[in-house]
Amino acid sequence: MTKTKAWILAARPKTLSASAVPIIATTGMVYGLYHQVQWWIVVFALFSSFCIQIGTNFVNDAMDFKKGADTDQRVGPMRVTQHGFFTFKQVMWMATGFFAAAVALGIPLVIHGGLPIVIIGIVSVLMGYGYTSGPFPLAYRGLGDLFVILFFGLVAVGGLYYLLTGTWDERALVLGFQIGFLSTILIAINNLRDIETDRVVSKKTLAVRLGKTGGRIWIGFLCFAPFIMGYYWLYQKLWWVYIIPLFSFPLGLFVVKRIFRTEPSAQYNKYLGLSSAYGLLFSILIAIGFQI
Repeated sequence: MTKTKAWILAARPKTLSASAVPIIATTGMVYGLYHQVQWWIVVFALFSSFCIQIGTNFVNDAMDFKKGADTDQRVGPMRVTQHGFFTFKQVMWMATGFFAAAVALGIPLVIHGGLPIVIIGIVSVLMGYGYTSGPFPLAYRGLGDLFVILFFGLVAVGGLYYLLTGTWDERALVLGFQIGFLSTILIAINNLRDIETDRVVSKKTLAVRLGKTGGRIWIGFLCFAPFIMGYYWLYQKLWWVYIIPLFSFPLGLFVVKRIFRTEPSAQYNKYLGLSSAYGLLFSILIAIGFQI
């Protein structure tokens, strides 16, 4: 494998839909409700989010190897630090480079949005590092799922909504939870797949804390909770915002059924891809719903 391919593998491109999902959904909501979007903001927010997620993935790759969570017994996709393609320091420096790029891309957004965006940017980068690194690594304390709900849901949706409208709104809060739950499915499946190897190194993910049955129930909740929260749109008489995303429901139901019927194994890698497609499809459909 070439170094270029190895770096691409370490960035985990199949998971990057988690960065696009909140951007698509929020832009669709703002365009549908206000009919005006500053597209340069959308572009900078999207690429800044990509950089933070890639940086977080690099830190995760390096730190899981250092702490012994990634071994030859791992059934997930290959990790470049574990397989010796790059050293721990090289991967961490690459992570730093992507976090720096995220900051650079965020400067125009800060100029436009002011102090709230400064706070969001700082917290996002710190949480990216703190996901598996630092004195209190979130993923090793069972808080990784909460991180995803906050960053890829509430922060991503709320931050972009504020940048595009200059206001805060409960509609952004509801959409933020919907998107946050969907994005968390990825990490929940990932952690259930790795439950045995994580338990050995005391990586107390939520799956390890809940056990296999609890982990499966949690994934089921994450898949269906967006539709429960979607009743809010019915209350707001935004009927299509609830109805159109229902077309994604069969895919989510299929993922949940397979998770319950399959023991944690390499087969879960397929379900990761399907759950990524599920979140992306939901975001596109809800964006469409706001236009009707």
